[in-house]
Amino acid sequence: MKKRLPGLALCVGIALVATGLGKLLPVVGAPVFGIVIGAIIAAFLKPGAATDAGASWSGKYVLQASVVVFGTGLSIRQVLQTGWHSLPVMLGTLAIALLGAWLIGRALGLDGDVRTLIGVGTGICGASAIAATQSVIRARSADVAYAIGTIFTFNVIAVVTFPFIGRALGMSDHSFGLWAGTAINDTSSVVAASFSFSAAAGAYGIVVKLTRTLMIIPITIALALYKRRQDARAAVAGDTAVDGSAQTPARVSWNRVVPLFLIWFLVAVVVDSLGGIPGSWHPYLSELGSFMITVALAGIGLGTRIGVLRQAGFRPLALGASLWVLVALSSLGLQAVTHTL
Repeated sequence: MKKRLPGLALCVGIALVATGLGKLLPVVGAPVFGIVIGAIIAAFLKPGAATDAGASWSGKYVLQASVVVFGTGLSIRQVLQTGWHSLPVMLGTLAIALLGAWLIGRALGLDGDVRTLIGVGTGICGASAIAATQSVIRARSADVAYAIGTIFTFNVIAVVTFPFIGRALGMSDHSFGLWAGTAINDTSSVVAASFSFSAAAGAYGIVVKLTRTLMIIPITIALALYKRRQDARAAVAGDTAVDGSAQTPARVSWNRVVPLFLIWFLVAVVVDSLGGIPGSWHPYLSELGSFMITVALAGIGLGTRIGVLRQAGFRPLALGASLWVLVALSSLGLQAVTHTL
């Protein structure tokens, strides 16, 4: 643990600065500042091996813990209150985001991990979904950093443009809240955009967004199973290459298929649904979760090498832009079809 303290302390310090900057510029948000400051420090100050252990630990375990904390703000009751009529829009935009990430990402020649991270970040809930997915697929820090940077870039654009577009289209509070909740990735950005439209739109947008966040569970479990299948195939191929005969891969324990933090995330949702978490705690838990994810992203930023990001080029950004437009338009289209526009 002593080896982790310098890096962990640096991540917390970066998060404190990022939180202050996020309050000054809420459109950008603390998580973006956290990962940017971390990447700048890694690029120019080069703290080196002294902070690597703590930064890596923050980027993985603090990040997982933040997902669990966010679960305390979710309630199954809230999901039911959104009404079944909103589910086709939520599920439809999720399917379009994931399918679009696969098709467009392949056309752009992007690595599978980058496609997956940007897809789930766009389709579910930004950094939190990327956090959960990264823990399962074990993506590189550079891929995570670029995915988060891409997601938050379009969050900023959405916060600025969505209220104007909603008013120009003559959208109701209900329809705008549903649009913001399904087409904007990060929770804070949904809050900023929907409350800029109206208080009623803000209240509905939050419920839709929290409901959408529950999709982390089935998507991440599916990715975990897919990753296990890939690892098993690689193990068989490796055995064949060595001794010329295929062998059955070792059985993987259930906690490798369903990461423990996801189970705790579900527990947190259930506990909140049963009233085990006082409503007065929710704002503080939300603040804690946001701070933890900023600490984690600072760690990811510290582990990021700018040279690797440069090698990625603009293709991930092109994928993010394409998915953002697709999801925004499909949300409006699905609302029109389901008569919720």
